[in-house]
Amino acid sequence: MDNIDNSESSKIILAKWKDRFFAWLVDFVIISLISSSIFFLSFLYLNYNFENFITNDGMYIPTSVMFFSYWIILEYKTGQTIGKKMFNLKIINSQGEKPSLIGVIISSFGKSFILPIDMILGLIITNEKRQRIFNKLGDTLIIKIKESDSDSDFKYIKD
Repeated sequence: MDNIDNSESSKIILAKWKDRFFAWLVDFVIISLISSSIFFLSFLYLNYNFENFITNDGMYIPTSVMFFSYWIILEYKTGQTIGKKMFNLKIINSQGEKPSLIGVIISSFGKSFILPIDMILGLIITNEKRQRIFNKLGDTLIIKIKESDSDSDFKYIKD
C-alpha cells in the first residue's frame, strides 16, 4: 500500500531491509547484553557453571522469551523499539494504523524464535510491502517515518 487516502493523503514509506536489519541488530545487542548479564549474575549467585549453560544452548529459550517480550511491549505500546527509533522506523498495520496486539505478537514471534526461517521465506515469497512471513500473518508493516513526524504535535517557542 503506497498511499492512504485520508484528509491529507499521506504516503507510507516502506522501510528498507538494510534499515530493518540494523534496527534489529541494535535491539539484539541490547537484549543480549541484558540477558547475558542477568544469567551470568544469577549463575554466579547460585554457584552454577555458566559455561555449561551457554554451550548446551541453555540460553536460547530464555533469551528468545526476553526478545519476544521486549518487542511485544515496545512495539504495541509505542510502535517502536530502541533500534527502530534510532533508524526512524515504526510498525503499523496494512491500513496505516496502530497494529493490533495479536498482530504484534505474531510478528514478534517470528523474529524472536525463528528469524532465519521467517526471513528466508519472506525474501523468497516477498511482496511489494517488504514483509517477512510473520509480518504477513500479523498484518504488520515496517515503515520509515520522518524525524519531524514524531515531534509534529509540538512546537517549541520562547516567551
